[in-house]
Order: sequence, then structure tokens, then C-alpha cells
Amino acid sequence: MIKRFYDLEKYLEKWKVLIIFWARQVWKTSLIKDFLSKTKEKYLFETWENFIIQELLSSCNLKRLNEFVEWLDILIIDEAQVVKNIWRALKLIIDHNPNLKIITTWSSAFDLWQKTQEPLTWRKKVLDLFPISQKELLEDWKTKFELRKNLEDFLIFWSYPEIILAESKKEKQGKIKEIAESYLFKDILILEKIKKSIILFNLLKLISFQLWQEVSVNELAQKVWLDTKTTDKYLDILEKAFIIKRLYWFSRNLRNEITKKVKIYFYDLWIRNAIISQFNPLNLRNDVWALWENFLVMERFKKIKYEEIYRDLYFWRTYEWNEIDLLEDWEWKIFWYEIKWWEKWKIKKNTEKIFLETYKNSSIKLINQENFFEFVF
Repeated sequence: MIKRFYDLEKYLEKWKVLIIFWARQVWKTSLIKDFLSKTKEKYLFETWENFIIQELLSSCNLKRLNEFVEWLDILIIDEAQVVKNIWRALKLIIDHNPNLKIITTWSSAFDLWQKTQEPLTWRKKVLDLFPISQKELLEDWKTKFELRKNLEDFLIFWSYPEIILAESKKEKQGKIKEIAESYLFKDILILEKIKKSIILFNLLKLISFQLWQEVSVNELAQKVWLDTKTTDKYLDILEKAFIIKRLYWFSRNLRNEITKKVKIYFYDLWIRNAIISQFNPLNLRNDVWALWENFLVMERFKKIKYEEIYRDLYFWRTYEWNEIDLLEDWEWKIFWYEIKWWEKWKIKKNTEKIFLETYKNSSIKLINQENFFEFVF
């Protein structure tokens, strides 16, 4: 067990459903069971596989629901998205049992917001439980020396718990195959009823080879023989399935700033490397800087989410090729980070000059292997 960031005791509230949210295999259930092992309150842990509980919740019968929970302090429903009428049932339980605390896990972003907006408005707290972060490893499992020593593994296999704990490269690749086949594409294709899975895979492959580069939806559409609207829909599906993360342009002033492209990163690099069948060591690869940028951007994203800093992330580039890898916009302050693999790589002076002259209230930082810990911790 790698200790996760959240202490659930701090987030449990009466009158609210605590939703632990993210893809499968990130140890949402393990987090809950660790919490339950320490609590003295009366609880019931049920999974979607219990068809009696499914039928009870789906019925939304108030009398039966009250009888079901009247003896409890905490009710936990694992993989709640499978249960029909789940949010209506939970609203009924909350409204008539004000002292009860409720935890659910949820592994699908496709309909979470649609199903919870109306019945659970102001009655939910959502925690994003990402794959393991560097910060979590440092606090519970590894030293900085060990993290730096294992940096190559992070760029190739990072960061699902089962993959991290696998001891050999062969075992890691086996875990990757198992996770990918068990849910990664299957859930997407079934849930969204996508018949041409090869097109979706080709789109992902195209994105994989353009990692860290700016791309336009129109260009992607042309290369996979789709219309722009469908391509944009597929990108949205992939993002909601926790596979990719889109970063949008930043623009306020300059006419020559590029505003029609996005950068696409992978939430987890093993997915990208598996798609292109590339698990070679770093010294045999020509995409190290792309992996490094993806790794740091996503680790920074986890940090911001976990610590509730509430900063928006962007990239910036002009037609004259003045570019910035990552921007954080927060209360009209701009934090600029330029990400480099080697310490000797510096920020272009012209880029720095133009940006600081255009955006007065900003700060600049170069991130590389020597100082990345302070960026992700």
C-alpha cells in the first residue's frame, strides 16, 4: 500500500456525498479500506456486484432505503456509476438521514456531471484520485535520491500503483497489457458505442507521435479521415476517459499569438508508450524531452488539484516561434515555466523579453532535472 494524498476523515461531511473519482486501477477502493480500518464508526461497504443492493437503490423506495441505513454511520458504494437511479436514491437517503455520511467511488467521467448536477446540487464533494504522484512517493515510500534514480522508469512506465510496484520490466509490461485490455478501450467503446475502434486508436497513435507539440483539431481530422466535429468529440471522450489532457493557448494582448491550437498530453505515459509499442530505455530514444515535459506538466497538474491552488494551465506561442511550455494564470498573475531536460538548455532571451514586456505581472522559472522536485512537491 502506497499512502495516498487524501485523509478521508477530513472530507466526510453530513448532508453530502463524498465522490472519489478517477479511472479504474488507481486504488480508490484501497484508499477507502485503509480509512475504514482506522474508524470506529459503524459502516457498510457494498459493491456494484451485489445485485440485491443494486435493486434496492434503483427502486428509490424511501421506506426500504431508510430501513437499510438507519443503523449506519457511514455508507460506502463502490463503482456507483453502475447502479441505476443512484443519485436519486442517494438524495433520498441524505434528505431523510442527516447524520449519515456517504462515500461513493466513480470510474466514469462520461455521465458523472450529467447525473449529479440536478439531484445532488450542493450535496456532493468530488475528490480526484490520480495515479500515484511524486509527492505521494516522497512522503511515504521513497527518498529524493531514489526518485531521481528511478526517473527513467517514471518516464516510461509511470504511474499506476500496480505498475509502480511491479519489480521487473517484463512484469511492468504485463501489468500494462492487463490494465489496457481490461478497461482502457473496452469501457470507452462500450459506453460511447463507438463502432470504428481502429479510428480511435489511429487518433491516439497520431497524438502519441505529436506529444508536446501544438496541434489543431482540423489537422488531426484530416489525417484520420474524420470531420472536425467528430474528431473533437473523440478528443473529448479520450479526455473524459482519463487518457489525454488538453492544454489550450494563452492570449490577452499580442496579435501574433497563436490561438487555434492545443497541446495534448497523456495523463499517464505508459498509455502513450504502449500505443506506439515503445518501452526502450531513454538512451535509445529520440523523444526524451517530450516524455519529460509530459511527465512534469501532469505532476504539476496533480499538485495543483490536490492542494486546491486553483490555477488554470496554458501554453503560449507566437508565429515568430517565441514559446513557453507552461503557464499558470492565477488572479491576474502569470507564472511561466520553461521545461528543459538538460541544465545547459536555457530560455531564449528574445522570448523572455517579449513575454515580460507584454505581460507585466508575471514571473519566470526554468525547470530541469536539477530543480524539478520543488516544481512537483
